[in-house]
Amino acid sequence: MTLQPNNQPTTGWRNVLHEIIFEADTPAGKLFDVVLICSIILSVAVVLLDSVAGIRVRYGAILYAAEWFFTILFTIEYILRLISVHRPLRYATSFFGVVDLLAILPTYISLFIPGSQYLLTIRVLRLLRIFRVFKLATYLSEAQLIVTALRASRRKISVFLFAVLTIVIIIGSLMYVVEGGENGFVSIPTSIYWAIVTLTTVGYGDISPQTAVGKALASMVMIIGYAIIAVPTGIVTVELSQATRHMITTQACPACGLQGHDRDAQYCKHCGAHL
Repeated sequence: MTLQPNNQPTTGWRNVLHEIIFEADTPAGKLFDVVLICSIILSVAVVLLDSVAGIRVRYGAILYAAEWFFTILFTIEYILRLISVHRPLRYATSFFGVVDLLAILPTYISLFIPGSQYLLTIRVLRLLRIFRVFKLATYLSEAQLIVTALRASRRKISVFLFAVLTIVIIIGSLMYVVEGGENGFVSIPTSIYWAIVTLTTVGYGDISPQTAVGKALASMVMIIGYAIIAVPTGIVTVELSQATRHMITTQACPACGLQGHDRDAQYCKHCGAHL
């Protein structure tokens, strides 16, 4: 076995394991991913069925055994992923690394906190790998474009959310003074809750103004709500139009296991390792 300049082995069982687990270019790699995706779908179905009381009473033991089977299976897979990359911590703290970990933790936590196993539905996030398995690079490119636009607009969105928070606090305080506890506005936090529900045009109707002044204020909030909804949409739309499209590949970095590289990239943009 020889070493490349970045101290990554050019051959060896870890490279073979990485090729199977992280790549879908080989028959073995694609078979592994297809089996994994089917397992994820079945495991999520088990959790959903277990939440139905009638099914749980009749098939509870079978569903419990199936849940542990998939958890152990995904635990082994998670350990193999960490072993196959040269920078396991980098992968463990990545998006997919965190999702992989969260996909197995609830079952173990349920031994101490009953009911937490229903959080296993987070495994559905692992189905995002289907874009890599079936080489839907176009969708990956579009996803990257959205992520880029959201990152570019995060400061504008933050300022906008702060402005909205200021507005609902002021409106909630005014409504508390105008309506009072006898009309359901028993506190300023409750009034702020009403302001948020009204401003976002959700309108649950559990609290509503009864006085003429309160109704007039509510009408203003509703009109403002329609204008506010368009603001974040416009911000993100502008960033989407300015974002640069890049052709990306589904290749995973052998060091950190992360993806999303340009098609002509020779080094990982996350850790700098040679691709």
